[in-house]
Amino acid sequence: MSRRRRALTPAVITAVLLPLTACGGSPSTDAKDGARAATTAPGFPYTVTNCAVKTTYQAPPKRAVTMNQHVTEVMLALGLEKSLVGTAYLDDRILPAYEKAYKSVPVLAEEYPSKERLLAANPDFVYGGYASAFAAKDGRSRDDLGSAGIHTRLNLENCPQDTTSLDDVYQEVRETGRTFGVPDRAEKWIAAARTTVTDTAALLKRVEPVSVFVYDSGDKTAFTAGGKGIGNELITRAGGRNVFAGLGKSFGDATWEQVVARKPDVIVIYDYGSTTVAQKKKRLLEDPVIKDVPAVRNKRFAVMPLSDVVLGVRAPDAIERLAAQLHPESVK
Repeated sequence: MSRRRRALTPAVITAVLLPLTACGGSPSTDAKDGARAATTAPGFPYTVTNCAVKTTYQAPPKRAVTMNQHVTEVMLALGLEKSLVGTAYLDDRILPAYEKAYKSVPVLAEEYPSKERLLAANPDFVYGGYASAFAAKDGRSRDDLGSAGIHTRLNLENCPQDTTSLDDVYQEVRETGRTFGVPDRAEKWIAAARTTVTDTAALLKRVEPVSVFVYDSGDKTAFTAGGKGIGNELITRAGGRNVFAGLGKSFGDATWEQVVARKPDVIVIYDYGSTTVAQKKKRLLEDPVIKDVPAVRNKRFAVMPLSDVVLGVRAPDAIERLAAQLHPESVK
């Protein structure tokens, strides 16, 4: 069972580190922290509401832990590795541009750390990529961590909302930059990202969209990308049409009969975990139920690392990478 399935159910500039006196959670906490702070950092206090949790910061967090690769890469893209005291849970390889910075950060666990291991790192901020990062059953809920004086942030793709778009990517980077006192870095990244997206759109101006089925995992059913997540917008902006855009969630199950009925031209395979791309292709090519699907019949596959298709700093370049696979004649 994939981690996203579980979650559904329950470059580099030296960071300016300032003395931390963060507050949030309750007015009394805000007052006490404010009283302890002799001065506030430039740009602070900063108040942000993230997935219905409102927090006020008097200064940037100093001891952050990231859980899930795409939020780790947000921090590294903003040059905030010196603010990290721990990280956890990779889906695939860290982007080469961030490898050196990533290696300077302690890895707390291969997957999610226990609550005890997390607290041992003495964080003042925990940044989760999926809702499962804050699993209540493991004692890591946002309320539990808040009670321990630890502020939290959850990647926006996991907040209740209609759909996730590139605007949410920009908001994710902007709010993280503001939280850590580096808004200029965030705005610089956003400007460059917008240029990348615009340049790719220009290359695809005259192409006809191709129908796309995302195969994440699954045997009896197909675990696929729905219409709510950022993956759906990446497909659209790359010159595709997600055949399961009507699925009202970021990820969900579809029957193989539904795949047959939608006749996708291309199958996009999400690459992560212990099942290889070659194994996934073999499973699809050998399934008699879908043998007449155009993508299978023509052996037309595209491959995207999982970290490319969730809400993070890879999104703008991921559009170009996917477009080059869907429309190689236009994007080279």
